[in-house]
Amino acid sequence: MKRLLAAAAVLATFAHAAYAGELTLFSDSDFHGNRVTITRDARNLAEFGFNDRASSVVVRSGTWLLCEHGDFGGRCAEFGPGEYPALPNFNDAISSAREVTRGRDREEWRGDRGDRGDRGDRGWHRGERDERGGGGWRGERDDRGGDAVIMFAGQRFEGPRVALDRGFNSLEQAVFNDRASSIVIREGRWEFCEHADFHGQCIVLGPGEYPSLDRLNGRVSSMRRVR
Repeated sequence: MKRLLAAAAVLATFAHAAYAGELTLFSDSDFHGNRVTITRDARNLAEFGFNDRASSVVVRSGTWLLCEHGDFGGRCAEFGPGEYPALPNFNDAISSAREVTRGRDREEWRGDRGDRGDRGDRGWHRGERDERGGGGWRGERDDRGGDAVIMFAGQRFEGPRVALDRGFNSLEQAVFNDRASSIVIREGRWEFCEHADFHGQCIVLGPGEYPSLDRLNGRVSSMRRVR
């Protein structure tokens, strides 16, 4: 009986290791400098000696929420499995991290370059936290309709808008090419690219409000749902 219990404990340990999320933060861009690997929620990265120090990230498995303040406060971004050689708007500004996927359906990054693998997922995922819970954005303004994506010509949801529920190889078809400067996503994850047919610089955004698209302001020419 003792041997059976010991064997079960060993198997449980391996199962936990196989499905635990893993995140590595680097103090410099392009995966240089000091590093710390995290396999559990970190409410304050000061405990790891890494508060406001991360400039690049590798996500080995799981999807992680990285936030600019302790206790997952302030602006937050979701990062799925892959390599992120730079952190736009989050460079040296991450103070807490937690995994937001659990269980065996977790995605895992697989690479062949030492401890980092290839750079198969370069997209950065940014979203405002919804303190009310649930999987989708819950807006308090009801004038945006029920479509999955609402794009605005101005930042902070100002100006002309278009509500969409499908992808476009070219947003000229929606008469909104190179116009979007802010976005509301009600459901799903969507890829937005600066050129038609999903070329050029791209970002992937999940449910939430995005008052500015930063370097893609007024430059989005194609979009598609990726999940």
